[in-house]
Formats: sequence, C-alpha cells, structure tokens
Amino acid sequence: MNAAEIVDILLVEDNPHEAELVMRALRRSRPGVRVGLVHDGVEALDYVFGEGKHEGRGPVEPPRVILLDLKLPKVDGLEVLRRIKSDKLARTIPVVMLTSSREQRDIDTSYRLGANSYVVKPVNYEQLASLVQDLGSYWLAVNQGSKSEG
Repeated sequence: MNAAEIVDILLVEDNPHEAELVMRALRRSRPGVRVGLVHDGVEALDYVFGEGKHEGRGPVEPPRVILLDLKLPKVDGLEVLRRIKSDKLARTIPVVMLTSSREQRDIDTSYRLGANSYVVKPVNYEQLASLVQDLGSYWLAVNQGSKSEG
C-alpha cells in the first residue's frame, strides 16, 4: 500500500487467508471500495498516525472505518484500539473489532477502550462474506461519519 494512498477501509489482519477473504467480499459487495491492508499492530499505528513507511499521511485523511483483528503480532489489537481512541484526531475513526474471540473479557475491554462495534468472525466462508458485505454497506453507505477534528 502506497504511503499516500487514501482508503475507505483499513483492514488490520495478520492471517493472509482471512485477509484475502475479507478483501474479496468487500470488493464484491462495494465495487470501487478502496481497501488498505496491514498485517500487524505496528503497521496499523504507522498507517493511522503517518509514521514509519506510512510517513506523510495521518488522521487528516483517515479511513472511513478500520476493521481490526484482536490478536496481532508486535502490538495487539486492544493496544492499537487504545492508541487510536486516545488520540485527539484519530479517535473519531470508527473501529470495528473483527475477531474470532468470543471471550467476554475481550468484548468488554474493546468497548471500554472505545470500539464502535465488536463482531465475531464466522468460520464458514459464505457467512463471513455475507457479514463483511453487511459491514461494508453499513459503514460506507448507511453510517454518517464524523468530520470533526476532535
């Protein structure tokens, strides 16, 4: 992903197979959607805050929604969520936890840290595709995003 590229959805997913399935479902349901993919928590934070290989971009042109896995290498999803939601500019970016964890502790912590939604990934591809299509439709077509700067 180009450092200056603007995306509608930032997908933070370390499993290449699941990432491909999610991206395919999003593109099928919303032709023309710009999906960015990062593979770990450090890369996600670099993208959101315009650091590292994503230097030069930041929350000025944020994704319309972030689909964030919970269990990530380097920095876990909860820490990524905490940092995004504690930043004056980035906190208005909707963050959907898209994870396989059904642990109540993970759900409660995610909401306490500011997650906008918590969605458990189904194991069946058709169900996952349907769920992702619904998420894309909601966050890109139905939901009215914030334009505020904090």
